[in-house]
Amino acid sequence: MRAAYRLTAMLAMLPILLLDTQPMAAAVPCLPGQASALLQLQRSFDATVGDYSAAFRSWAAAGTDCCSWEGVRCGGGGDGRVTSLDLRGRELQAASLDAALFGLTSLEYLDISRNNFSMSMLPSTGFEKLTELTHLDLSDTNFAGRVPAGIGRLTRLSYLDLSTAFGEDEMDEDEENGVMYYSSDEISQLWVPSLETLLTNLTRLEVLRLGMVNLSSNGERWCDAMARFSPNLQVISMPYCSLSGPICRSLSSLRSLSVIELHFNQLSGPVPEFLAVLSNLTVLQLSNNMFEGVFPPIILQHEKLTTINLTKNLGISGNLPNFSADSNLQSLSVSKTNFSGTIPSSISNLKSLKELDIGVSGLSGVLPSSIGKLKSLSLLEVSGLELVGSMPSWISNLTSLTVLKFFSCGLSGPIPASIGNLTKLTKLALYNCHFSGEIPPQILTLTHLQSLLLHSNNFVGTVELASYSKMQNLSVLNLSNNKLVVMDGENSSSVVSYPSISFLRLASCSISSFPNILRHLHEIAFLDLSYNQIQGAIPQWAWKTSTQGFALFNLSHNKFTSIGSHPLLPVYIEFFDLSFNNIEGAIPIPKEGSVTLDYSNNRFSSLPLNFSTYLTKTVFFKASNNSISGNIPPSICDGIKSLQLIDLSNNNLTGLIPSCLMEDADALQVLSLKENHLTGELPDNIKEGCALSALDFSGNSIQGQLPRSLVACRNLEILDIGNNKISDSFPCWMSKLPQLQVLVLKSNRFIGQILDPSYSGDTNNCQFTKLRIADIASNNFSGMLPEEWFKMLKSMMNSSDNGTSVMENQYYHGQTYQFTAAVTYKGNNMTISKILTSLVLIDVSNNEFQGSIPSNIGELTLLHGLNMSHNMLTGPIPTQFGNLNNLESLDLSSNKLSGEIPQELPSLNFLATLNLSYNMLAGRIPQSSHFSTFSNASFEGNIGLCGPPLSKQCSYPTEPNIMTHASEKEPIDVLLFLFAGLGFGVCFGITILVIWGSNNSKQQT
Repeated sequence: MRAAYRLTAMLAMLPILLLDTQPMAAAVPCLPGQASALLQLQRSFDATVGDYSAAFRSWAAAGTDCCSWEGVRCGGGGDGRVTSLDLRGRELQAASLDAALFGLTSLEYLDISRNNFSMSMLPSTGFEKLTELTHLDLSDTNFAGRVPAGIGRLTRLSYLDLSTAFGEDEMDEDEENGVMYYSSDEISQLWVPSLETLLTNLTRLEVLRLGMVNLSSNGERWCDAMARFSPNLQVISMPYCSLSGPICRSLSSLRSLSVIELHFNQLSGPVPEFLAVLSNLTVLQLSNNMFEGVFPPIILQHEKLTTINLTKNLGISGNLPNFSADSNLQSLSVSKTNFSGTIPSSISNLKSLKELDIGVSGLSGVLPSSIGKLKSLSLLEVSGLELVGSMPSWISNLTSLTVLKFFSCGLSGPIPASIGNLTKLTKLALYNCHFSGEIPPQILTLTHLQSLLLHSNNFVGTVELASYSKMQNLSVLNLSNNKLVVMDGENSSSVVSYPSISFLRLASCSISSFPNILRHLHEIAFLDLSYNQIQGAIPQWAWKTSTQGFALFNLSHNKFTSIGSHPLLPVYIEFFDLSFNNIEGAIPIPKEGSVTLDYSNNRFSSLPLNFSTYLTKTVFFKASNNSISGNIPPSICDGIKSLQLIDLSNNNLTGLIPSCLMEDADALQVLSLKENHLTGELPDNIKEGCALSALDFSGNSIQGQLPRSLVACRNLEILDIGNNKISDSFPCWMSKLPQLQVLVLKSNRFIGQILDPSYSGDTNNCQFTKLRIADIASNNFSGMLPEEWFKMLKSMMNSSDNGTSVMENQYYHGQTYQFTAAVTYKGNNMTISKILTSLVLIDVSNNEFQGSIPSNIGELTLLHGLNMSHNMLTGPIPTQFGNLNNLESLDLSSNKLSGEIPQELPSLNFLATLNLSYNMLAGRIPQSSHFSTFSNASFEGNIGLCGPPLSKQCSYPTEPNIMTHASEKEPIDVLLFLFAGLGFGVCFGITILVIWGSNNSKQQT
């Protein structure tokens, strides 16, 4: 990618190279002021960094003409003025760009690219003095801040490069596990608030490179600005610029365009067909955007195009057309789009093709043998769940291949031994398909291989890790999730030469002991041994293996019982996962730091002293489901500045909640302390800027009131304070939290009415705009259920676009934390560890509400569950309940309801749980095929009811009211969406935990 990115820049350097070959006419020596400015610029660089000596060796010679210095050229007019300065690629370092540069006012060519200016600001003034400049290259210079307006006044400019190069390296190519690295420490360091202002005077501009310059504030205007002010543009290169909107029609006026690079943005809409009429277009790079619609096939048939890259535009659809023999395509990539159909045999007409990436799931049929005629192919990537057959034999004909990748495909069968013919391979990726049999030993003869990915297939047999010592260039190896038995092998403890493997994934490989080969892999940075059967202690030497620390150290889902070391581990581990083991003792902490720490589901009993000293860089800290006892140490406040998630739920913690966890939550998003033994009151000095989105304190002994300062947490989506000892009134003040979706107050000591008796209905001081789950069960609320309050639950009335997504937060390295809530549903207590954004529940049971049921509850058409049981409600069941078409559970039991069961209830097709027992209902139970599925328990305790399923027959001769369903659709239980593989995105998933318990009697508080 970097080579393609720089190609045009190299061509643009031809003028200066030609300058070197032209004979120099007798000229006036360099003017003293010019030499002085150059020497002052030299002194601004650190003499100890980069290629300083070579860059300035000729500058140091006393009495020499600066026009003959390395990288310096003067004009042909013989006036002794510097017209060209080229310091590119010297890796020099300076604190800032010295203003002496702007004294060289005759400069026509300036290239200081690939040097380091320490994230200093580009000078706000000075560039406007360089009025003769035609070529300006500031790429990869580590500048920051606003691009100065003076650059926009350089009216002669034809070449402008402010880009930062980036390299994409997906070391592990599963969608959820991909790891990407960039050459820049910061993304979008430079920014241009108005592209229109920058380009207004640059009418001669031919090359514009702004990669990784932040253009987000330009909205959709970026496209028209280029077409309007720079009509001579030949190259537009703006990856990673935060561009949005569509490609505008006015871009079609740029008839000289040869290169369009707009990858890694948020561009949308269709890819315009007019791109096909840009006769000079050679490169079209649109990957990693949000384009949609059918991709015009005529663009794929453009005869001059050499590169087309549409990768990772999931909304783009289309088919591969018949290709002409006149095509000049060298690189074609439609991976991770919605392309479908078969691969045309005419693909063999692409004689110049070197890279073919057709990794799309919609491809079907058989791979055409004509691909085997593309002898120049160096890269072949193919996927498609509907592709059938085995790996084709013609693959072995493609002897120029350096990258071969079959992934997420329907291919099956063994890997042919002829794979060994591809001796130039540096990357072999055969994963997420149905390949089977043993891994052929011929793979071990591919000595140029750097990356071998064979995970998620059906490979069988025993693999000895020592056998890979023959592959001295190997750095990435993934054998996870097959049916392999992986062991060390004979040479694991011998003195042999091992490859410098930095990335090793052996998840689910039936490993029974810690691989001894790891002693010799000192470059290891990514290690995944999860989902094996490794027992006992982790070897002490394991913590000292890596010379530079670990980016990933995953030992989850094993049978380890000890860390085998002092709790302060002598290593840096960016992503550390020990979850789901049997490890006892104190929680281990990498003393060199970590970003993600997961110790959940073990037997840890304590936190090490001053452990938070080592959490200064930690974002994610999870230690739920252990046996940690004692107080939460106040020292945790020292690490709160960076922590975004703390989960200490289901432990034996006691004492108070440290106030900093809520009062200094500028970064903290999720705090879960549920199911402990915490006491005292909640902190109530929460400051503006609170970042909390989820708070779960359920299952403790917390007293007092809810903190009113919680209104500072404007992002709060979930509050679960159930099963505590809170004494308060209904928190209408929480309606000021605009994102609140889940509110669980059950099993506390709340009292009073939901709305103040003085409520007039003129204000919205109790309107929860996004509330979807409201559980206030098992308290001491009283009075009438206010009709006005139900009117304000708009989010339960109107459909949204959330579908069946899960409430979750995404964190570093792609791991996911899914919010939980303990609610009562269908008569049972449930802890839902995946809350669907479509789930809508109301539970007001086990209180002292009286009066009639508000009929406008029938307007809450998104309700899935409604529980009003164990109150003192009177009057009839509202007929409007027949409008609740999504209702799956209705519990009105143990009240004083009277009248008949509404004939509208049997029309609720999704109703799976119904409890009307122990009321004062009378009359015939409606008869329908749906109601016949409910048992006697749904209606018992109503003396006046008669008819099936009750044994009591109706005494009056009335024809049964048989109702039929309007729909044959089966009931859908929203809790049966079992989301697999959503987990932390490194190698494990999280399943739904449902805890069943009886809820037939009022809980005591």
